[in-house]
Amino acid sequence: MPAASDRPEVITSIAALRERFPAGTVALVPTMGALHEGHLALVDRAAALVRAGATPGSTTPTPAPSAVVVSIFVNPLQFGPNEDLARYPRDLDADLDLLAGHGVTAVFHPDVDEMYPGGPSQTRVTAGDVGALWEGRSRPGHFDGMLTVVAKLLGIARPAVALFGQKDAQQLFLVQRMVRELDIATRIEGVTTVRAGDGLALSSRNRYLDPNERIAARALSAALEAAGSAGDRGIDAVIAAAQSVLMGEELVELDYLGIVDPATFRPVADDFRGPARVLIAAKVGPARLIDNADIYLNRAA
Repeated sequence: MPAASDRPEVITSIAALRERFPAGTVALVPTMGALHEGHLALVDRAAALVRAGATPGSTTPTPAPSAVVVSIFVNPLQFGPNEDLARYPRDLDADLDLLAGHGVTAVFHPDVDEMYPGGPSQTRVTAGDVGALWEGRSRPGHFDGMLTVVAKLLGIARPAVALFGQKDAQQLFLVQRMVRELDIATRIEGVTTVRAGDGLALSSRNRYLDPNERIAARALSAALEAAGSAGDRGIDAVIAAAQSVLMGEELVELDYLGIVDPATFRPVADDFRGPARVLIAAKVGPARLIDNADIYLNRAA
């Protein structure tokens, strides 16, 4: 177990975080805790940006951050009434142990009253039409709650850069669009999805799976791989290839499978050619899992 001195300091109040870190000095990694190697990829990228900014003659984007801050806050606004807010895994000690030695200066760990004094925020950021597609259709209000808390975290920490995983592709798209459209002075960087050796995307919800469900969950990444291999034959072939994999796993209950234009996150037209993204969501046992992959449609022979 890491020594207590190796762990990042924990800050629980907004005022203390702002006093500790001036505007533009932070590389922020927003999380809901239950950290795993996928989160560490974000943290390690943030730490690399800090190291590069401290190197004479570096060409990192300006302003360059000088400290890594990880926020851990289970945001009630982005959970629906039938979702897993109450049982979402929370283990701050384990999270701090995992972060030890990864260059994290501080963990911002506010409680709900600190983030939403007086009750849930009445002012919300809305995700628009795209927020009602895909994950938004399955989880109404989720993206409004997510964008609201991200906007709050960006306003609180005033980071130079904030890092998000590509696994949550729709979330990343919406955060990047929010920052651009609201002129928020933070650069948003996406980090490649981290996968287990068998291809399953790492997720805090993977811990809900029993051994048989864990094996079945590999069908999501296998379906994405099959979809990518069929890209030169068009959209129908891509969908059919992915569905054929998923139909072979009785423990996988498909929620949605779609192909979107990465620039708009809207479904592509039947005659679309070029880079696209395949999205998948499915329930495996008690866990609802999502994944995605970039493909190229109708690649010229």
